[in-house]
Parts: sequence; structure tokens; C-alpha cells
Amino acid sequence: MSQTPKDLESLVTVSSPRDLADREIIAPTTSGSIAVVAGDTDKAQEAKREIETRYPTVPVEDAGIIIALGGDGMMLHTLRDNVGTNTAIYGMNRGTVGFLMNEFSADDLIERLNRATCFRLHPLRMRAETVKGDFIEAIAINEVSLFRETRQAAKINIKIDDVLRMEELICDGIMVATPAGSTAYNLSAHGPILPFGSGVLALTAISPFRPRRWRGALLPRNARIKFSVQEHIKRPISAVADDTEVRDVKSVEVWEDQKTAVTILFDPEHNLEERILKEQFTA
Repeated sequence: MSQTPKDLESLVTVSSPRDLADREIIAPTTSGSIAVVAGDTDKAQEAKREIETRYPTVPVEDAGIIIALGGDGMMLHTLRDNVGTNTAIYGMNRGTVGFLMNEFSADDLIERLNRATCFRLHPLRMRAETVKGDFIEAIAINEVSLFRETRQAAKINIKIDDVLRMEELICDGIMVATPAGSTAYNLSAHGPILPFGSGVLALTAISPFRPRRWRGALLPRNARIKFSVQEHIKRPISAVADDTEVRDVKSVEVWEDQKTAVTILFDPEHNLEERILKEQFTA
């Protein structure tokens, strides 16, 4: 049920195909204008020069659509930089995996943008308290993870909406993943793939030792998760929101920030729903 825009001046975005309340019209900041950002690899920089030679571009702050060139890391960086804006992000793969990217081609770029399928993604927000008493916030498109810093296993207490659900999880770590991020590190940790629009988050343990067979849980998207670190001096833990790391945390709260969003564009034949569905049938 995702929509396809007929031009660059009005982008129909869908946060959840099943949740029509999240559907809205977003007008880009500058009608039809595009900017190009790229990773620092030769391949990404060469693609940037090619596009800027063939198409008129504007600075990022004036763009209605940003073309992101690189891998998923570059895409995540660009998405985070534009959370809460009316700017849509269209990625083209000049990296490795490129799950969040479209195929690269400088041909017919404007036509591809006009046909693009739009999705409105809500990020996770992390609020970490350090052992020193500092509070640090960050956002994540894919996942928020906790990791042990030393050879000592982590001991973590888990509350969901202020209700104690697990008194002590002994593990290498734990993460909260969005549907967009469920096929990334979450899948490697044996977490579930979440269809886009499922309305849930994945809570996935990383190498759990006790309870030995506990692998995680599915949580409603409006759940508020709090991790409290046990024995935090003896067993130090880092919290990571995508690629933003906070070391030596004492507690971490995670929730989906439904008040902010970012728009991501896909070619119709490679949209996010299809990629997540296809991943479930890939050996």
C-alpha cells in the first residue's frame, strides 16, 4: 500500500502500510531540487561527480531530495542527519551490501525519482546514563545495542513500560531493532525478520547464557524499554545507537520516537517491503 509520487513536489509517505493515520503529504523544502552526498571511497566520489555533471544540484540545506552514494553506513548517516526534516533520501549503492540502497545508475535519474516508492521511518531514540552520571541521547534507524566491554559477561535487568520482565539476563549483549534494521545485525544474532508495517520491535539477546534458551521477544512499537546494568563496575557495558557509542553505561532507555520521522525512497521494483519479505526466503 505504499504510494508512488508523480513528481518531486509532493511525496506521499507511509510509516506503516497498515496504519493510514501515518500517511501524509510532505512538500520538499525546495521544489524538485536535489543534492548529492557520498562516502569517501573512490567509487562513491566518482559517482557523485558524474551525477553533479549531468544534473543540476543544490546544497544539502536547500534540497528536497538528497542522493546518498555509498553503502548502508553512508545511508544511515544521511538518514539520521535528516530525521525530522521534509527532505527525502534516495540511496544508490556504491558500497558493499547496500540493503537500504537502490542500484546505481546515473541514467534517467529524474524519472526514477518521480517513480520512487516512499516510506516514512520512525527512528529509535536512546537515552543512556553513564556510570559518571551523564545522560547522552542518540537516535538509530536500525538498532540500539548493548555490548559487554570485557571478558566478563554482562548482567542486565529488563523493564518494559516500567514492568520488570527479566530480573537478570546474563549475555554478551542485547539489542532493540526496528523492521528496517531487523535484517541487519538483529538477523545475525538470530533475531526475527520484521515485515515493514508489522508495528513491532525486536528485542534480541546476543549470545545469552542465562536464561540459556531465551532469544528475545516481540514488543509493540510504542513500548518503552529500560535496561539496567548489574555490577556495572565489574562488568562494564557499552550502548550503541547504530554507530554512536556510549561507553560505561549504567542504564539505557529505548523507545520509538513517533514524533519524528525520515523519508526514504526506493525504486518500485526494489522497495523496502519487498526486500524484507524476500530476505525471509533467502537461505
